[in-house]
Amino acid sequence: MVALLLGIVLGLVVVCGGLLRWNEVRYRKKGLPPGTMGWPLIGENFEFLKQGPSFMKNQRARFGNLFRTHIFGCPTVICMDAELNRYIMMNESKGLVPGYPQSMLDIMGKWNIAAVHGPQHKTMRSAMLALISPTAIRDQLLPKIDDFMRSYLCNWNRKVIDIHEESKELWLHSALKMIANVETGPMAKILKTETMKLLEGTLSLPINFPGTSYSRGIQARKKLVSLLENLIAERRASSTAQFDMLDSLLRKDDTTKPDLNDEQIIDLVLTLIYSGFETVSTTIMMTVKYLHDDPKALEELRNEHFAIKKRKTPSDALDWNDYKSMAFTRAVIFETLRLATVVNGVLRKTTEDLNMEGFVIPKGWKIYVYGREYNYDPFVYPEPFKFNPWRYMHNNLESHQNFTQFGGGGRLCPGKELGIVEVSVFLHHFATKYSWKEVGENKLVKFPRVEAPNGLHIHVADLIG
Repeated sequence: MVALLLGIVLGLVVVCGGLLRWNEVRYRKKGLPPGTMGWPLIGENFEFLKQGPSFMKNQRARFGNLFRTHIFGCPTVICMDAELNRYIMMNESKGLVPGYPQSMLDIMGKWNIAAVHGPQHKTMRSAMLALISPTAIRDQLLPKIDDFMRSYLCNWNRKVIDIHEESKELWLHSALKMIANVETGPMAKILKTETMKLLEGTLSLPINFPGTSYSRGIQARKKLVSLLENLIAERRASSTAQFDMLDSLLRKDDTTKPDLNDEQIIDLVLTLIYSGFETVSTTIMMTVKYLHDDPKALEELRNEHFAIKKRKTPSDALDWNDYKSMAFTRAVIFETLRLATVVNGVLRKTTEDLNMEGFVIPKGWKIYVYGREYNYDPFVYPEPFKFNPWRYMHNNLESHQNFTQFGGGGRLCPGKELGIVEVSVFLHHFATKYSWKEVGENKLVKFPRVEAPNGLHIHVADLIG
């Protein structure tokens, strides 16, 4: 019996070793960047997701700033060279297009702005910018956001809040108000549940088997599409104007914006909800965390916002001039994005064989523009692991060539300003109304996305009285 078991174990070792060897030989083409490819089909996905930054650093130590691997179901070249990454982001048309994982393309839809390119990208980007441009924010969205934040935050006194979950709720309710003029209710609850499944599915292997993250993501998309189709049908049957984003998308009398079909509208709405859910909510959570840990920065931020409140009556809404005066708040947000690394990088796909740094990257391969390490470059950010918003007040780091928190080139995030406005207005009302203390043990995970698996709990109390 023992001999049989030993034989089985030995056989498995030989088979596994053979599979690994076969996969390496399979990709050993002349001119490819150095690296390892892991297992057939699975590649090194598990190592990448589990080890994250450590995996990247170890591979760079072995192979340099440009190396190959196999993640998200596709052969991929990781680029950790700042100059080369900037070239990749600024030159999409030169043999490069968006290269997001198949799971994201399937779940977020073929009209997702991150997936389309060329004339299709121009159409979807123009449609999105018409909704969230600085002018649209100033005239339409900022008053709604301010009104929403006042209402949402009014009853947090003497409560223990899980800011990890609450920031997601906050973004979803705020987004629903802007997009479809929907307040809290069953639709908001469904959206939160299904959006979470959407998020998990986009970061998974595209294996459509019951119980997998990918399968749950596909099912969540179907539910959300059905919900939005019903909402669009209701709007078309109604003669009442709602003055929200959905109204603007369905209106046919504005010749200055692209005329989208229903499929494009639904993918655009899902993109708006999804992108803010991941970035705005995470930024709010981490800003609350960093300000809690740095009383000096919190005092500076409060001083800025109390100065704004002194110019207004309690019932006056924030306006564009108020927002533009929040210089330190903007610095706090940028420092939070940098230190927490809310966005690790972007993906591109080659449309032809590309020569890069003396290597050949075959047509159809992905390139992962990995920017996490820039955020901790001591030559750009002295004491890089210290929360220091003041560094953005004097050095114009927002325009630094390696500042890629919002992407770059023609793919600069169209929702950049809207996201900053959301977090700024939240901080205005939260920090001038409340004090807060962390309670319990709060563990943070920062890869592949920033989250608090067991929540980030804070005890909230009125600042005065």
